[in-house]
Amino acid sequence: MRRETAEPSVSQLPGPAASEWVEYHQQAAATSTYVYDFVWDITADAEGPFCTDPDGNVLLDFTSHVAAAPLGYNNPLLMEKFEEFDLVDPLKIAGQDFYVSTGGSPDDAELPGPAQLMNTLTDITDHYDMDTVFLSNSGAEAVENAIKLCYDNCEQPKYGLTFEGAFHGRTLGALSLNRSKSVHRRDFPEISGIHDVPPSIDGIERLREKLDPKSGHIPPEQVAFLILEPVQGEGGYRVPDDEFMREVSALCTEHDIPLIADEIQTGVGRTGEMWASDHYEFEPDVITSAKALRVGATISREELFPDEEARLSSTWGAGDIIASMQGTLTLAAIEEHDLIAHAAKQGTLLVDLLTDVKESHEDVVDDVRGLGLMGAIEFDTAERRDEVVEAALQRGLLTLGCGKKTLRLLPPLDVRDRELEIATDLLEDSIAAVEPATVAN
Repeated sequence: MRRETAEPSVSQLPGPAASEWVEYHQQAAATSTYVYDFVWDITADAEGPFCTDPDGNVLLDFTSHVAAAPLGYNNPLLMEKFEEFDLVDPLKIAGQDFYVSTGGSPDDAELPGPAQLMNTLTDITDHYDMDTVFLSNSGAEAVENAIKLCYDNCEQPKYGLTFEGAFHGRTLGALSLNRSKSVHRRDFPEISGIHDVPPSIDGIERLREKLDPKSGHIPPEQVAFLILEPVQGEGGYRVPDDEFMREVSALCTEHDIPLIADEIQTGVGRTGEMWASDHYEFEPDVITSAKALRVGATISREELFPDEEARLSSTWGAGDIIASMQGTLTLAAIEEHDLIAHAAKQGTLLVDLLTDVKESHEDVVDDVRGLGLMGAIEFDTAERRDEVVEAALQRGLLTLGCGKKTLRLLPPLDVRDRELEIATDLLEDSIAAVEPATVAN
């Protein structure tokens, strides 16, 4: 497969081979959020945003595995590095109990490992005065450890603040912070004292009323944290304005409330800055990262981390050698090839192309928005959005829903003009296929 000439090509989805894999997988798999029966064949051709399924269908993946594959498939920027290494077993160790050397001295190790990843993360968060990292297995764990940091640093921890539409993970503690869909939390026990407001200026004013020392009902000194996604992911790819972010910062500063920026989907160059927080006039006290980073990471200042051992948790995080190598090399490739600036430029093109689509289908498309390569197109109904997602799949374009009626697009950070044009052409064809017919007068 040559990325320069590859085209989506679909005969049947799912085909017989993919259906067989799905059926076999589901024999032992717990019920989960499989979007549709797309099966990636890791032995078949794949490059950039293009991949192949077991039946030979070629698809254009504009999900990047929900931002977990920031450079797409088999990107030579990474693959050339991987080929240099003779790998060993085990490639996972109990990284919170033991250390790992990757040969030579730490400063000139040919193979980057967990230590190099953590030091790189402190370099790219230095403008927030962050100097300490705890690695874990996933984004949800990164959030769990972030809220543990904040509870640990609050003398009377009783409350936490979140926003309507928020999504912060599916582990039990992180679930308590979610406000995107009730199914995520239904029937599960929750952390007490979590309050939420709309992500708007009015919402911040409501928080000010709740926290007012004279008339409010939440003592500010008992609030352990405020957590937000700089751009809500599951909540609908809604990009906040500068005024809202300034008010969030002012509120946290006024009441000395630690601000956690959940950058699990927005971070590592996705929005045209290394962190989506960099677009705004606020400074997070804690950043959580994962997905594109390949491991979970809770990043903050040394004084916020517990002094006692065993206060934070992860078995593999700092001991996943392969994931740490992938994360470090991904960050290096992003810097070396200026992919943050590229993501910003291509994000502008993506929104322009989506705006053209909207103008051609204003009867069913309500809005287009995005930040960097987080692109979104909102439809008139959830049913229409779902029909477009399915129609796009049948044409070879992988997309995802979010919010109530929004479709999201997350191409790789090095996406090319041609690929954006193919994707939006397929999307327009898909909308036309499900659009209600115009009745002639």
